[in-house]
Amino acid sequence: HPEIFMDIPSAEMTKYAANSMLATKISFMNDIANLCERVGADVNKVRKGIGSDSRIGNKFIYPGIGYGGSCFPKDVKALIKTADEYGYSLRVLKAVEHVNEDQKSVLYNKAEMHFSTLKDKTIAIWGLSFKPQTDDMREAPSLVLIKKLIDAGARVKAYDPVAMHESKRILGDTVEYAMDQYEALIDADALMVVTEWPEFKFPNFNVIKKLLRQQVIFDGRNVYDVAEMKSLGFSYYCIGLNTSK
Repeated sequence: HPEIFMDIPSAEMTKYAANSMLATKISFMNDIANLCERVGADVNKVRKGIGSDSRIGNKFIYPGIGYGGSCFPKDVKALIKTADEYGYSLRVLKAVEHVNEDQKSVLYNKAEMHFSTLKDKTIAIWGLSFKPQTDDMREAPSLVLIKKLIDAGARVKAYDPVAMHESKRILGDTVEYAMDQYEALIDADALMVVTEWPEFKFPNFNVIKKLLRQQVIFDGRNVYDVAEMKSLGFSYYCIGLNTSK
């Protein structure tokens, strides 16, 4: 990266604007994904199509269940607050934040539609951190999802390669923790893939079928192939593609 020298206000604005731009790309793609489900389009094909345009590029346009962590949420909020203090409304960023908060509930909404009620259902969750390769759960989509599931009367069993100690600190004993990803599936009514850890991308689906009480997968990161899931007999829900047809 080149070294660019500028005044302090411009440097500060550059930092906040950069992260806010990336957050905007994520929320835009999630908004498009939700529309794709309604009009019969495949967001994965749309993503590849728009990503082939060099003016857009293929980074930060993967649909999912919202961004989290310490940078994007904080910087978006800071820029919105700064603008408000100066009498200006950053309407685009306010929409970005609104879309992101709504997106964290997408898997819950899909599960509620599938089961009608989540009371007394057992849900296995793979992934707790806001992204792979970290135990950071600040603003993690998993926190919103788990709270909604528990409030609905569901039992939650979770596994994450490194973030379970952090989850225990935040959520206490409201969640059951498994020793490995497959233990979390025992007698569960559905699996929810929340964080795209490498070990979750190529699981043994035959083992999953044997352990789950019902053959239902809610994939919040689009890590599995729709055709393969259907051929294996799963009821499979992902982001940006209506798989209920």
